[in-house]
Amino acid sequence: MTGIKDAKCILIIGATSGIGRALALALHDLDSKPTVIVGGRRQERLDEISRHSDRMKTARVDINTRDVDKLKEFVDHTLSAYPDLDAVIFSSGIQHIFDFTKPETIDITKFEDEITTNYISVFKLILLFLPHLLKLSEKGRPSFIIPVTSSLAIVPKVNVPNYCATKAGLHSLDTSLRLQLANTKVRVIEIIPPLVESELHDHQGTTPALSKFWMPLDEFTKIVIEGLVRGDPEVAAGQASRDLERFEKVKVEALQKLNGI
Repeated sequence: MTGIKDAKCILIIGATSGIGRALALALHDLDSKPTVIVGGRRQERLDEISRHSDRMKTARVDINTRDVDKLKEFVDHTLSAYPDLDAVIFSSGIQHIFDFTKPETIDITKFEDEITTNYISVFKLILLFLPHLLKLSEKGRPSFIIPVTSSLAIVPKVNVPNYCATKAGLHSLDTSLRLQLANTKVRVIEIIPPLVESELHDHQGTTPALSKFWMPLDEFTKIVIEGLVRGDPEVAAGQASRDLERFEKVKVEALQKLNGI
């Protein structure tokens, strides 16, 4: 089966910390020796990771924007600089706590930023990269669209309702994309993390409590790389793997029937 070792050039958007950074370093170290482009907002972190190797490139990008022209400019520039790009991992994500028992405390700007970063801009970027990836497919070359969702896409946590909704939406989009692109060489692989060691919760002040339960980042990264190398359509770990098996696999028959597969 086609797996990530078939990729020559991998772009990871949201790779200056956490899961994205760990994946960038691990993918770089594969024996297939791909070029890895690290995308993110923080220049000092991009500079730090670029010193790892000549095959570690950087691209400054902030996908928390409603301006599709800015995203198109980023895509055009990236493809011009790296015409061999054949894999895009979407790892950017933000998470906010919303309490609907106190609606006056909910910041609409935070809601818009969360849904833009976690879903809308990912949708737009997939759309913008697809013509290039489909051209590779016509030439017989495999390529990869790899969104990072969450176990909360399957079983939501009520204090972060919009985050869960964005990840559930992306999870559903991944499934539809995989079916629509089944007759091409564009592979859609979804990474589904459980609660994993990261900076995602630092601004909430919940990191000390969550760190007692989360999966260590190194352990999670190892599992994900193994799944990407195999080419699994969904790569989950820990509680996410259990939730996927319990709640999502039963949908397969209904999904196939609904879509005439």
